[in-house]
Amino acid sequence: MTRHTPSFIKVSLAAALAWSCASAYADDGIVVYNAQHEGLTKAWVEGFTKDTGIKVTLRNGDDSEMANQIVQEGKASPADVFLTENSPSMVLVDNAGLFAPLAPATLSQVAAPYRPAHGNWVGIAARSTVFVYNKEKLSEDKLPKSMLDLANPEWKGRWAASPAGADFQAIVGGVLALKGEAATLEWLKGMKANFTAYRGNSAVLKAVNAGQIESGVIFHYYSFVDQAKTGENSKNTALHYFKHKDPGAFVSISGGAVLASSKHQEEAQKLIAWITSAKGQAVLKDGKSFEYAVGQGAASNPKLVPLADLDAPAVDASRLDSKKVVDLMTQAGLL
Repeated sequence: MTRHTPSFIKVSLAAALAWSCASAYADDGIVVYNAQHEGLTKAWVEGFTKDTGIKVTLRNGDDSEMANQIVQEGKASPADVFLTENSPSMVLVDNAGLFAPLAPATLSQVAAPYRPAHGNWVGIAARSTVFVYNKEKLSEDKLPKSMLDLANPEWKGRWAASPAGADFQAIVGGVLALKGEAATLEWLKGMKANFTAYRGNSAVLKAVNAGQIESGVIFHYYSFVDQAKTGENSKNTALHYFKHKDPGAFVSISGGAVLASSKHQEEAQKLIAWITSAKGQAVLKDGKSFEYAVGQGAASNPKLVPLADLDAPAVDASRLDSKKVVDLMTQAGLL
């Protein structure tokens, strides 16, 4: 005899299956939109999952790509956490009202200069602006006193940068915050007349090392990472730190935040808390990223110039205006 399953049982089975799928999704942990270096974030995530048992799925991209995607997705974003290399992308998403406030205990783990006062996101690492130069083409006594000097006529054809990248745009954001719109535009126009564009900081470092150009503006860790490998793209170079609170001593903050739309608030908050904890910051000291630790009392890699010795200018990371930076760089013909 053929038996038929009653319709109400079919509905119940379907509901149970849907509940099972939803539970399985929840058990998959949290989704991180990651614009930090994949190797560094992978080390953070592995340590976090080992300690908490919470699974993490990474979706990797660059700063501006991920920030704009989150803004477009809005409250429907599948992301629980956002991690960046530079803070302007954090500001972009924060200005759209898409972050949940972080736990006070998490915020207190990070030194005050490396987190905005409002507490919607927090610093997780940092990198310093540096002037890289070819030691055979440029002597120490001829180095620029300020990064702003690179707009002067005597530097025409003598330095390089990667203007399309989020790294350099963060540096310009620092200039804008410190010097204002008019002075920043003037400097960018001088830059346009003087510099050579390369695609990426690694390409700038390689070109300077090969003697294709005398110097360039990059973040510090590109040289340290290369030195830790073969040194083939940095052996002929040295780094000049502008210090003296010069715009060229700008320290860019990598950020971490929890999306207000996350359905896994507790787990997402725990990830940011872990990254900013002593264990999370030790990954920076002991790993191969050569980025600065920003946790309270946290030590950075001993090969780095200490953060306190950089004499960096005070810049409110929440004021870095990526949209205005792009506008000014476009006006100057750099983008």
